[in-house]
Amino acid sequence: MPDHRPRHPDPLRRRLAALALVLAPALAAAAAADAPGPEVPVVKAAGQAVAVGFEFDGVIEPVKQSTVSAQASGRVIQLAVTAGDRVRAGQLLATIDDRESQAGLQRSQAQVAQAEAELRNAQANERRTRELQSKGFVSKAALDTAEAGLKSAQAAREQAVAGQRQSALAQGFTRVTAPYDGWVRETLAQAGDLAVPGKPLLTVYAPQPLRAVVHVPMSRGAAARAAGQVEVRLPGGNGQAAWIKPVQREVLPVADAVAQTVEWRLELPPAAAGQLAPGQQVRVRFSGSEAVRMLVPASAILRRGELTAVYVASAEGAFVLKAVRLGADHGAAGVEIVAGLRPEDRVAIDPVRAGLAGARAGTR
Repeated sequence: MPDHRPRHPDPLRRRLAALALVLAPALAAAAAADAPGPEVPVVKAAGQAVAVGFEFDGVIEPVKQSTVSAQASGRVIQLAVTAGDRVRAGQLLATIDDRESQAGLQRSQAQVAQAEAELRNAQANERRTRELQSKGFVSKAALDTAEAGLKSAQAAREQAVAGQRQSALAQGFTRVTAPYDGWVRETLAQAGDLAVPGKPLLTVYAPQPLRAVVHVPMSRGAAARAAGQVEVRLPGGNGQAAWIKPVQREVLPVADAVAQTVEWRLELPPAAAGQLAPGQQVRVRFSGSEAVRMLVPASAILRRGELTAVYVASAEGAFVLKAVRLGADHGAAGVEIVAGLRPEDRVAIDPVRAGLAGARAGTR
């Protein structure tokens, strides 16, 4: 007869299954530990000859910038642009109430018409008087009076025409237009504000050329003038800075009486100006003689809050994190290491991969 009693798993098999579940994480960790880590290229922290000097903060300014002001009195009826708008030369920016100037223009036009009528009358009178005087019917004094009246009428007409031109010019001042192609930097008035001659309405600037403006202390003025090279640091797209040379520099001949600084204006090349915006802060470096400094690539520096460090390969090939103190940034040449490294230390180019478990030093 068949055996219908329930079958129970073997106790030994149950123990083996439980032990496998317990040992699985440890075995996986051991397998991961035995797996080879990534190879990270390294470079030697060797001294290089670089130009040394001093740096100051500067600000980007447009070379061509204008504050457009009102030239007529009246209420601002319309402000046709806002900050950030692009404008063309002659484009309407704002309109001022022109009812008073329009009335003045009409009045001057009427004065011109009256002066022309009086001039025609004086011309006709002068011709008649000349004909009568030639026939002896009037005296020479009468002719002199007619000629004087003609000259007076001509002067009155010229005065009326000049008044008409002045009224037309004043009428044109009620329409504020852009002086050149550019961008609106800021608006200084709104519709409904009272405009008077000289009141700023908005600021317009040309996008190029741009310049870096830096204020150099008087104590460094002689050293700045003696510097063999002046460079402006531009932000790079990959997080690395680029140093460029200005195409033109200008030093103002006066010093600020309060700050005791001298203003330097460094015009930038058009290609570099396209990466900047007015008001942006940059660094300006005045370089003199060369000196040997320990440099590492900018990509090798690990920044975490207040910590700046690099991964250094040990003799066995593993990486050790070392805190360093940074100096000047020399662009493509690298970043200066003031303290924390020894000559011939091998530094990881990619600190993120160097921090992975099992990472080993490779070759560049």
